[in-house]
Amino acid sequence: MDNNDIEDMFQSLGPVTIKRMFGGKGIYHMGRILALEVDDEILLKADEVSAGEFEAAGARRWAYEGKKGKAINMPYWSIPEDAFDDPDIMTRWVRLAYEAALRADK
Repeated sequence: MDNNDIEDMFQSLGPVTIKRMFGGKGIYHMGRILALEVDDEILLKADEVSAGEFEAAGARRWAYEGKKGKAINMPYWSIPEDAFDDPDIMTRWVRLAYEAALRADK
């Protein structure tokens, strides 16, 4: 995904920093990672407080295959489909991701 497109997705938070990592990109706001870009898909950070909301909205949790073939679940979720057509809904999800990033620092 193009960096300008990523910046547009997160504009409601303010400026984001995008860094290359693990063959994808890390997306940061105020020094905290709140999303990843993996295989041209944006994945938002969630935690025990917000993961249920992502799941209820039909989002999918990101997992990769570990060394022994076992799925390793990561704290990142796909963006619910309706957010791509409505900036207000997208704002809600990126704010939830940022809130999870803030809680991770505590």
